[in-house]
Amino acid sequence: MQKRLPVLQVSPGELSSHALVVGDPRRVEAVARLMENARQIGSNRAYVTYTGLYGGQRITVRSHGVGAASASVCFTELFQGGVNVMIRAGTCGALQSEIEDGSLVIGLAAVREDGTTDQLVPQAYPAFADPGIVTALQGVAMIQHVPYHQGVILTQAHLYPGPLPSTIDLWTRVNVVAVEMEYAALLVLASLHSTRAGGIFVTDGNLARQQAALSPDQYDPHREIVDAGIQTMLRLALEALIRI
Repeated sequence: MQKRLPVLQVSPGELSSHALVVGDPRRVEAVARLMENARQIGSNRAYVTYTGLYGGQRITVRSHGVGAASASVCFTELFQGGVNVMIRAGTCGALQSEIEDGSLVIGLAAVREDGTTDQLVPQAYPAFADPGIVTALQGVAMIQHVPYHQGVILTQAHLYPGPLPSTIDLWTRVNVVAVEMEYAALLVLASLHSTRAGGIFVTDGNLARQQAALSPDQYDPHREIVDAGIQTMLRLALEALIRI
């Protein structure tokens, strides 16, 4: 009998080689509804796992929680369990003024302000997406006539700012397209495990247009335009996975 992965609490044999990872456990349920014969194979802490069929191929979907530290546990154990292709599908904040809420963004690489990977590799180590996964995401979006943006994603360790100066303005000026909290960790860990990873995101706000720093009283990701973008994103991510 195969030993269960200690934190995810699933057996490697229950996993597909191809996985979709999302932050919110409820989003795992949404993906499961898009698949056939989806079965929950694990649930521990913020980590909920289903495996099922999509387009006749076996796919695993897993939640990883919020932040790179939590997510890195998920990514590491999935890679150790035999996953070798992984797409992150999540929300992000746009950093370029022309990007509207609910837009799709394909991540080509990531800026490593995640607070986790600098304890794994030197800061000069790059966080880059697998070209084949990027091409698959682009191709599916074009086939389905879904517009998208693409570029470098900023991964930060925090959502709301503190008293220290923010780097958001800097990254906006050098054309980083969006900010989120887990992507750099996925890309670095995939490289360390000699596996393939990439990501697609939906914008739930635009920091380039805001006059003040993000705060809890102005951040609202629970809107119809964002929800519609999430549904499109999840379908595109699944379609891309079965083409890799």
